[in-house]
Amino acid sequence: MTINLEQIDELRKRANVSYEDAKNALEQNEGDLIAALVFLEKQNKIKPEGTPSSESKFFKSVKKLIKKGNETKLIVKKDDAVVLNICVTLGIVVTVVATPVVIIGTILALATNHKIRIQKKNSEDLEVNKVFDKMSLVVNKVTTKFKEEMKTE
Repeated sequence: MTINLEQIDELRKRANVSYEDAKNALEQNEGDLIAALVFLEKQNKIKPEGTPSSESKFFKSVKKLIKKGNETKLIVKKDDAVVLNICVTLGIVVTVVATPVVIIGTILALATNHKIRIQKKNSEDLEVNKVFDKMSLVVNKVTTKFKEEMKTE
């Protein structure tokens, strides 16, 4: 028996599988659509609706990370005024594209007593914020000491 495209399309639509899987299942079951569905089900190849057959675990993980990054904010404040408020995903993209600018900007922000914060959607305090606080303290001590030395000269 020959398998035609309409049969393959129907099986793909019902089982959400690739063309190759649909064709193989139909060939294994002599074109019988129901038997092919049972065959795919026994092989655990039937995917739930809404999950494209070409979507891999890697892409699902990347999409999940991007969503989480979009919900998490990078906030830079001077006293109580917000100077910068962007999503972490955008911050990462900018860091990759313009790494030297980000490094210099971070150093300048810390040297001018800006506070850097990473804030999740639920506003919980993250461990990385403690690191930013320690960096700020060290930089503030160094800049204060430098200013005092400049005054005495």
